[in-house]
Amino acid sequence: MRKYSALVLLMVVCLTVAGCAQKEKTNRTEKEDTREIFAMDTYMTLKAYGSRCSEALDEAVHEIHRLDEMFSTGNAESEVGILNENGTEILSSEGAYLFSASKEIYQSTEGAFDITVYPLMQEWGFTDQNYKVPTREKIQKLLKNVGLSKIEYDEKERLISLPEGVKIDFGGIAKGFTSQRIIEIFKKYKLTGGIVSLGGNVQTYGNKPDQSEFKVGIEDPFGGSEYVGILQIKNKTVITSGGYERFFEKDGITYHHIINPKTGYPAESGLKSVSIVNEDGTMADGLSTALFVMGKEKAIQYWKKNGREGAFDIILVEDDGTVYISKGLEEKFTSKRDIQVIK
Repeated sequence: MRKYSALVLLMVVCLTVAGCAQKEKTNRTEKEDTREIFAMDTYMTLKAYGSRCSEALDEAVHEIHRLDEMFSTGNAESEVGILNENGTEILSSEGAYLFSASKEIYQSTEGAFDITVYPLMQEWGFTDQNYKVPTREKIQKLLKNVGLSKIEYDEKERLISLPEGVKIDFGGIAKGFTSQRIIEIFKKYKLTGGIVSLGGNVQTYGNKPDQSEFKVGIEDPFGGSEYVGILQIKNKTVITSGGYERFFEKDGITYHHIINPKTGYPAESGLKSVSIVNEDGTMADGLSTALFVMGKEKAIQYWKKNGREGAFDIILVEDDGTVYISKGLEEKFTSKRDIQVIK
């Protein structure tokens, strides 16, 4: 379920700094540093402010590579690779956390987010870019093995067992978890601020040196040159799912990578993109996929039930271009478009 979030980072801060530089900001000296790496099949940018910014970023880069090696489905020696091959495995603390979070989202969204769609992703070719349209018979056969509830898990022992034919992929949630871990590192080194973009999954910490909040742009899912809007946030993550970055065409039909676990086909929900804004990167990553699959009406109902009291906010872009934002973003989101506010 590896997902490329369709979020473009708009940084007011400069991202071209190669080393830790001294800058005078608001009558104080502030250090800043940047790292750019490729991991988890995507380009990532990390920027940090504080006296120990370079140390923090070095540790963050190491953590990204460590988690990538741990959860990569393409690595036969990874935790997930071994589990999918053998059917059983004792999960690490990180793996246990991801499984528990996946299960929570699976249950609360009635299966709209499901880490067991991995064999379907393979069949469609989204895992290796060897794209094809599976036969209906093949999809129906694979659907019999879809459903996180089929998995046996001993929480105390962290022992997970997959029935025959079931395989998992944490790709739809792992980058959100990774961004959380980076923020924990920033806190450990007592940084004053930072922002990370992991393939478009953006998480912020603290403030910029001038004490202003960070600005994050939501990409136009129709390919326009202007953003859908710009968010001004602090200590929040912004994660977007859309079917327009990973797709292929066959006989005039476009097929994107976000698979509906109930049908086995790319989701046709009437939505072009879904953005989740909250403090929890792991939850935002999974929910952005789930709400995209659910469609506008169910997504709004879910937010009203689970996010209305400030737990998280949403930005929905429909196929016709209509933009909806939840009420918690009214003062934080600016756009040249007509915006419908969900209350």
